[in-house]
Amino acid sequence: MKTLLKILNAFFVVLGVIFFILMIAAVIFIITDPYNLKPLLKQVDIPSGIKSTLNDSTPVDEHPMLTSDQEKTLQTFGIDPASLPTTITPEMESCAIEKLGQTRVNEIKAGAEPSFTDYLKANSCLN
Repeated sequence: MKTLLKILNAFFVVLGVIFFILMIAAVIFIITDPYNLKPLLKQVDIPSGIKSTLNDSTPVDEHPMLTSDQEKTLQTFGIDPASLPTTITPEMESCAIEKLGQTRVNEIKAGAEPSFTDYLKANSCLN
């Protein structure tokens, strides 16, 4: 019986050592990435608002009233800046003031990035 326990103990110690070595090898493999697999694992999703041509890969201005930072923020929310109105009517502005407050509307007009909650609150004003 003692022999069986010694054999089982040795067996599980060897398995533990093998598992430890495999874990260290996996961490080293992930860090060094010798086969360049990281780009395959990370799918690069190009936002719909960024268009590039063969000669020029600079982003195209989607909306004349928004800064590039505001456009990027909207694109991260899944909103196409080109689908937003290019002119703001007085009714739209008064609706946004009602939903967001005068201070926040002035900040956005001055170039502040709209937050996702700003978009959710004022989305009905854009229609």
